[in-house]
Amino acid sequence: MPPSGSTGTARWEHFEHDADIGVRGYGATLAEAFEQTALALAAAVTDLSTVATATAVEMRCEAPDPELLLVDWLNALIYEMATRNMCFARFRVELDGLRLAARAWGEPIDAARHDLVVEPKGATYTALRVARTGDGAWLAQCVIDV
Repeated sequence: MPPSGSTGTARWEHFEHDADIGVRGYGATLAEAFEQTALALAAAVTDLSTVATATAVEMRCEAPDPELLLVDWLNALIYEMATRNMCFARFRVELDGLRLAARAWGEPIDAARHDLVVEPKGATYTALRVARTGDGAWLAQCVIDV
């Protein structure tokens, strides 16, 4: 398993799943866990240290429960990556109940600087989980079809 990104209590990681890739985020809040899961997705695509965070893109989604909201959020991000031909390396998620407003910062893909590892196709319901951990932190995870 590749090393995870970590800043304080927030962190992300990948987990094995056949030919696809699992993404997992932890945070003190649900919004922070969603941010970390987005970082795990972005890190599966390319090395985050090569991505300038010069351009901001806003996204919004809403779902009937936190697990479906995670899938909608990651699919909105994948859509923006594909249609804008961008990679992202910083995220800010705000939650109002089950309404998500987010900002992702990144830049257009530059083949000379961004070594693209995988192309995400979509977030799935496989291994989908949004819950509190034993220490009270939030966990958000699912498998990404690549």
